[in-house]
Amino acid sequence: MTSVDPIPEAGPNTRAHPYRGLSVQEVDVPLTERAILAHLDGREVYRRTDYLALRSGGATALVEVRKASLEPLFSPVVAARLISGPDATAWVEDPGVDVGNATALAGAAVPGMPTTVVLGRFEHVNFIHRPQPIRVRVTEVVPPEPAKLLAQARQAVEFDEDLPPIELVLDAVRVEEVAAANPSADYLLPCRGSGADLGGGSSVAYLDTRPAERADWLLIGCERSLQFHRHFYGDEPPRVDLCPRKRSAPDDGLTLTKCCLIERGLEVDDRTAVVPWGANLDEVREGLRKLLL
Repeated sequence: MTSVDPIPEAGPNTRAHPYRGLSVQEVDVPLTERAILAHLDGREVYRRTDYLALRSGGATALVEVRKASLEPLFSPVVAARLISGPDATAWVEDPGVDVGNATALAGAAVPGMPTTVVLGRFEHVNFIHRPQPIRVRVTEVVPPEPAKLLAQARQAVEFDEDLPPIELVLDAVRVEEVAAANPSADYLLPCRGSGADLGGGSSVAYLDTRPAERADWLLIGCERSLQFHRHFYGDEPPRVDLCPRKRSAPDDGLTLTKCCLIERGLEVDDRTAVVPWGANLDEVREGLRKLLL
């Protein structure tokens, strides 16, 4: 082949992005590195093709290619690298997989195989090499269940084709557990809609209903709840902070969480994205993109 800079070795989570960058071709040559490179030397490929899934006798090999030019519709291959041969490449047919989505590809990957090529939804094809989903901790208050922020994050991951493969892990701040660790005869919770069942004979009031009588309650709530209580009753009760943003991280991984002191937009640092308590799907998606892209 033409003397050009070698193609770097493919790293974890390599895929065709967009999926049209992969071309599937039936060939009549052995799927050995030597035979494949000889077959591709000078061969024309479409200008948008970056990867080839070569099929022969039911086996598959995956190759990355470079073209002489991106200008003409077709251009000869000037460099190629075998990413994985037939012993390291699985072929999966699953019409439920969106092959444009990295997380979906990672979910379809065959365990133990370095590369999986997937024929998925709408007969589209893509691959993922060395899938390593990135763990994102989603810290949310429950109930209600399912955890809303986790459900929103899953929605965002399912349709955003730019995101890498992601593993979303719920880190729940459970109201019942907080109450059990802080026993009281009377509790005040921020919202009746949570559906928390504290049991144990304790009385439970809800701040969003603005109880007419001020009781000797323990407030399980965040800073905004304390502000509401101060406005309603002119004082500050004993309180256990429920804010998921303030929950200590068990590791140095990435975190998506929420805070009611943010009314719109989001706040992001290197490891954490914080969205409003009533975040919309766009804000959740942007939080993930800020963390991962």
